[in-house]
Amino acid sequence: MSPSPPKSKRASHIFTVVTLVVSVACLAWAVHGVSWTELWEEIRELDWRWVAVGAIADLLVYVVQGWRWSLLLLPVTPVSSWASVGAIYVGLFANEVLPLRAGEVIRCFLMARWSKIPISVTLASALIERIFDGALLIAGLFISLRYVRHFPLSHGQARAIGIITTGSIFLAVILIICAALLAVAMYWREQALDALLDTPLSSWAHVFIEDLHRIGHSRFLYFSAAVSVPYLLIQIVPIYAVMQAYGFDGVSWAQAGALMVLLRLGSVVPQAPGNVGLFQVLSTLGLTLFGVPGAMARRFTLILWAVVTVPLLIAGFIALVASGAKMGDLHREAQAEMRSRRPGELAKS
Repeated sequence: MSPSPPKSKRASHIFTVVTLVVSVACLAWAVHGVSWTELWEEIRELDWRWVAVGAIADLLVYVVQGWRWSLLLLPVTPVSSWASVGAIYVGLFANEVLPLRAGEVIRCFLMARWSKIPISVTLASALIERIFDGALLIAGLFISLRYVRHFPLSHGQARAIGIITTGSIFLAVILIICAALLAVAMYWREQALDALLDTPLSSWAHVFIEDLHRIGHSRFLYFSAAVSVPYLLIQIVPIYAVMQAYGFDGVSWAQAGALMVLLRLGSVVPQAPGNVGLFQVLSTLGLTLFGVPGAMARRFTLILWAVVTVPLLIAGFIALVASGAKMGDLHREAQAEMRSRRPGELAKS
């Protein structure tokens, strides 16, 4: 296996440092002016029954995702839903402790190792999941923006909504391009193979396209797409539950849903471990759009972040221990697999 070029490593390190600096700057903005005394008092006064509901729903979300992933991969090979859930929880733990959402690659690497499915296919299946989610989230965002416009907005808030709208259009274009490329591999197998047959990638590309062809022509693709709806809807529950626990007056499912959409779309951006920084900025922005005072919104976002993060850290750590692997080793092995310059071996992994 040939090492990565020094320039590539240097660029990766620079990108990581810049991402961390931006995330820290976002966090500094989000906690600026927070009264820690008031925050502690609010934590003590939380309705812990609602906190428990939020934590349980937060864990249930990824059980549903594991079921969806196993359905998606079923045409290639039967995969246990619990194996899918385990890989997802390990990946979530990696996202909480490693920068740049490294857990997405790690969960695909684990699934490839456990199921003997080529990692190229597990990565493609994760991309299919993101296309399902992205389509629903963008639709949800436009519905949410229409809802938010019923509130009185300042000039700065209106400008922020304009930026979010532009970003969502850009994301929609990327999703359409990715979906089109995957559709070619799924539904026009012969044409895709002909295009790649004379390239150095042909040995693994044949396996990759054949497996995608099986996925594309299976009813389980549509079943997994349907499961994406409850998968996203359940993610509203933790936010609604924490709002109830905090004691917001007149909280609605629509507000919780709009905030969920904003946070999920924000998670696409590479950032610090645990989504620290951008999570707080986006949730503060979303709450202030609903008329929540800025100081209160900043305190609430810290509580919300803890409720949706701590359960995943615990579950992810348990899944990691159960797998018998070490996070550092998994990260290095997944990176080495992705840097591999021998596609034939990649297909057999």
